[in-house]
Amino acid sequence: MTETISLNHGGGGKQTHELIKNLFLKEFGMTEPLTDSAILESKGSNIVFTTDSYVVDPLFFPGGNIGKLSVCGTVNDLSVSGAKPLYIAASFIIEEGFPLNDLQRIVESMAEEALNAGVKIVTGDTKVVGKGKCDGLFITTSGTGILDNNLEYISTGKRIKPGDKLIINGSLGNHAIAVLGARNNLSFSTPVYSDCASLNHMIGKISDSCKGILFMRDLTRGGLGTVLNELSEMTGKGIYIDESYIPVDEPVKGVCEILGFDPLFLANEGKILIAGEQGKETKILDLLKKDPLGKNSAIIGEVTDERVKKVIMNTVSGGRRIIDMPSGVQLPRIC
Repeated sequence: MTETISLNHGGGGKQTHELIKNLFLKEFGMTEPLTDSAILESKGSNIVFTTDSYVVDPLFFPGGNIGKLSVCGTVNDLSVSGAKPLYIAASFIIEEGFPLNDLQRIVESMAEEALNAGVKIVTGDTKVVGKGKCDGLFITTSGTGILDNNLEYISTGKRIKPGDKLIINGSLGNHAIAVLGARNNLSFSTPVYSDCASLNHMIGKISDSCKGILFMRDLTRGGLGTVLNELSEMTGKGIYIDESYIPVDEPVKGVCEILGFDPLFLANEGKILIAGEQGKETKILDLLKKDPLGKNSAIIGEVTDERVKKVIMNTVSGGRRIIDMPSGVQLPRIC
């Protein structure tokens, strides 16, 4: 029987990584480690380039929409690579019959978010396909930025060593649960809003003020659990985290308990993981907490030379749990 693509291939977990490694990397001649952006050297300067497609369902959700999401996602992919985002290209695939007023709202939100982030949308493309040939609207954004030559290591984790600390800038899972609620018309006793936000200004502040940042990655598809496994595989080191230190808002925690979701693997659109040099984690944390997008930041664990290429979590019940790369997808069409 011929193999086919399933939704699991787009979930950011094992199947996604296998598809990328066994097909795209192999055929395109690309090399590891896999990072959010490519670094391209040009006349002594490093240009960073990234691209991403957005197929979120529904197009509008509490805290954002597909347009805002597309700008934030591209800005953040550049920023966690240590780059200053500058320019974005936007491509639209629009289904025949799509409401022009909705398209107006989406494009306006893109323009507003680009202005807030200090980037310019400078080129793009528009295609219209027949009724039923596209699910309303798909957007692809590509971005470029400039990377300081001294920050090339940020996306690779090459300088990470045992004892370095792991920090996140706030609560997990809000984006995934906000989209789930909008998709299924769920009402929560306490509203849940997507954390969708451009993080370049916050990242720039901590990067300029502290030289102890060794690695950054945004916690989108696959969530924190996937990124920790990627980091462990990338560095060949073990990782310990403590469940009691990981911030999760009560409404998100409640939905996860009812529906069986794990917050570690839920998508976020305004959260990053930072590996900070041992001894400098407190300064990084203080800087993060001074920014509205980092006020709930927390040190959640550290890198170790024990249990190499394993992520171990100390649970709130007092036991230990191996956090493996997820198989399958908890929520499809989340970004």
